Amino acid sequence: MELPLSNSRIQLSSGQIFWREIGRGPILVFLHGSWSDSSQWLPVIKYLSQDYHCFAPDLLGFGDSVASNLNYSIQLEVECLCQYLEALHLSQVYLIGHSLGAWIGASYALQYSHQVSGLVLLSPEGVQAPRQEQSWWWARCIVEYPRITYGILRTLRPLVQLWGGQKSIDQALQRRQQLLSSPAACQLLFQRRYSEIQGELLQENLDWLKVPCLILQGRTDTTEAIARSQIYAQKTPQAQLQMIERVGNNLPEALPAVVARHIHEFVSTQIRHLQ
Repeated sequence: MELPLSNSRIQLSSGQIFWREIGRGPILVFLHGSWSDSSQWLPVIKYLSQDYHCFAPDLLGFGDSVASNLNYSIQLEVECLCQYLEALHLSQVYLIGHSLGAWIGASYALQYSHQVSGLVLLSPEGVQAPRQEQSWWWARCIVEYPRITYGILRTLRPLVQLWGGQKSIDQALQRRQQLLSSPAACQLLFQRRYSEIQGELLQENLDWLKVPCLILQGRTDTTEAIARSQIYAQKTPQAQLQMIERVGNNLPEALPAVVARHIHEFVSTQIRHLQ
């Protein structure tokens, strides 16, 4: 059954923000991942809209949220989210973020903890896992030199096929296609100075993150992704880490009912504690 969503737009100083909205009750704000838009959350929202007022914006530069000639940064996304919540008079919210959205949500909670009742972070970006720098440089090469890297990968494919390495090349080609599908994500994650990205990482600040936090992580995700979730759980004072079996990075799409159940249990527990 199709959800009776309300689709809206608002003009902010940094651009026009599009969002989907449904439901009544405690306010949940869903922040999508690097290679998605707010539609990523619709399967999860379907299970929550009877009990919660759900807002799912497209992040600035993603989906139907339009920005003009901006240099993207996590701080810019945080400021845009702040303007968005102020414009809608949403003074107390639960933030639910996936991947890049989790990085933005955690950064927002560090700066505006009085407005955030709780955080749910799925496969969060925003901290540096061991050996992540090598992955970053490879992704940057793909983004900066897409034709060259495509040519190299296509040339290597028949050669490595002899040694059973075809799967690795195919995965690299798929990764290239994914990276090039979202210019805003590429700029945020790879097309800035490495020192600038490093300056927005959160591992040195997570001990100041004072809001309750639930981290959901797929057990079959990459070792880097699992390490990032573990860093969040270890360094955040009120964090709990929940590993989800038989799923990788695509938690909202693969297991929406499971994700919704964890969100509901977390939020309802926080509400009971406040009563």
